Amino acid sequence: MNAIRSKAYSYLQNLPLKRRIVALFIASSLIPFIGIGLISYWTIDSILFNKIQLGIQSNLKQVQLSLENTMNNMSHVSQQLSFDGTVGKKVDQYLLGDGPYETWSLTDEIKSEVGAITFTNPNIGLTMYYAAKDGTYLFENLNANEHFDPGKLPVLDVTNKITYHAPHTSQDGLNNHNVLSVLRKAGIPDRDDIYIYIESGFKLTQNILETDRISKSSHHLLLSSDGTIAFSELPGIFPVKGVFPGQSSGSDQGAYRDYYWFKSSSSQGWSIVSVIPKAEYNKERNRWLVQIVLFSLLVLAISLLLAWLLWKMVYRPLTKFHKEIKRAGQSDFNSALDKTYIPEFDYLLRDFGEMKQQIGELFLEVEQKEKRRADLEIEKLRYQINPHFLMNTLDTAHWLAVMNGQDEIDQLVVSLNKLLYYNLGKLGEQTTVKEELEALREYLTLQQIRYDFDFNVRVEADEHVLDWIIPRFILQPLVENALYHGLNDQGSIRVDVKYDGFIELSVHDNGEGMTEETIRELLHNDRVEKKKVGMGIGMNYVKRMVEFYYDGQASMQIKSELGKGTSVILRLPALEAERDV
Repeated sequence: MNAIRSKAYSYLQNLPLKRRIVALFIASSLIPFIGIGLISYWTIDSILFNKIQLGIQSNLKQVQLSLENTMNNMSHVSQQLSFDGTVGKKVDQYLLGDGPYETWSLTDEIKSEVGAITFTNPNIGLTMYYAAKDGTYLFENLNANEHFDPGKLPVLDVTNKITYHAPHTSQDGLNNHNVLSVLRKAGIPDRDDIYIYIESGFKLTQNILETDRISKSSHHLLLSSDGTIAFSELPGIFPVKGVFPGQSSGSDQGAYRDYYWFKSSSSQGWSIVSVIPKAEYNKERNRWLVQIVLFSLLVLAISLLLAWLLWKMVYRPLTKFHKEIKRAGQSDFNSALDKTYIPEFDYLLRDFGEMKQQIGELFLEVEQKEKRRADLEIEKLRYQINPHFLMNTLDTAHWLAVMNGQDEIDQLVVSLNKLLYYNLGKLGEQTTVKEELEALREYLTLQQIRYDFDFNVRVEADEHVLDWIIPRFILQPLVENALYHGLNDQGSIRVDVKYDGFIELSVHDNGEGMTEETIRELLHNDRVEKKKVGMGIGMNYVKRMVEFYYDGQASMQIKSELGKGTSVILRLPALEAERDV
């Protein structure tokens, strides 16, 4: 967790200015808007939800009451036609049939009274008596269907010996609309097969279901008291005679598949359900949400535009500053300055240009001074002793030693003469590895004659390296340092010359060694004081000579451990150029 937090903090620290500007503008624009938008969304969503739900429940209640009133009205009419009413007794007399005249007279009276009852109740449609035993019907006010069978009608509820039917196709032969109907026994003595059948009026059921529909996409279901679907406007999703999916929940609202449903239960035991597609239910809320999203995108576009304008005013001038700094880092001090056309930035660029010009002049001055100083030092080294005079003098000393039989002095003078000729003679800046090793051997001969202690020097060189070109006088100072820094009487020095893609010259000794601080001084301080340096050039000369000659392609490394010795390693590019003459 800490690693993730640290990584995130590091990323934020390294975030470019351009991205910070864009992020801040987007955040400052969107955070308040999102906050207000969320609060508005929750508020309006709640308002819309309550509005839609209350509307659905209210409409559903209206449908329920209309259906209840229709059924109650049909039940009341059926009561008037039963044996307890005046019409039912006349039907009983008609069925007893004492004579043709009386039968004809009763038929006319019954039809007249049935017509009067239905006429005074405009919400009543087909009305008749039905004899279940032989499947015939009597005293119908309209043209009944010849194949009438009440057993095939969908039962909605059965209460007080009255069977209520869910909406079904009318049994009127001239009407194919959905109607409600009731079926009850007429109560005529000795004729239990006589029933009273009454339908709702023309288009009444359709008007009830359509008028109170909350939207064109909503549909209705009618459920019996046990939750069975008696009527369905969506038979593919909620099939008739199937159990309603939300019946077991006991709730008056819920969701099934892609629909929301709302239920209202009647006091008669049946229930009406309004089914609405989710897309239709959420349409108004989604429309509001789309408007909010579009407005958010507009705000985001404006924020990005403002951020881009700010970037153009701030970030692009900074980019020009960066280019000028890079040019200065590449020693381009004379390039023309670009203008930003923003007074503050142009003023800073002008000051920077003046500073860059001054730096360029200082660099040029320092470069010229360093070149003159290097030339003077080389000339000083070359001419601080007159080689011609010194060599002639040493040659005279050599012949005097020979004439007097001083072999040791003779050897000393000869070796010194050769060494001085090599180091101070005008033989050029370059030499071969072979010549450098021969000069080193002359130097070691001189040192062994000068001091009375013995030290072992071993020189090993690959044969194919001997003819490679290297700078003159770079091995002697390294060996000289090994001699003067800690060798005792039993000291040893090993000089190795190898080739592995680079010419590697290494000098190893088993002396006192040196500390890391001393190594850093030798490698990184150009003004190290020379101690016991023999001919007065030393390590500093070697380091500078290698850097100058190879232009940074060579390397010098010092490894040392106190009490165990020191190793100095030079790695030089192999040059095949002809030697200076």
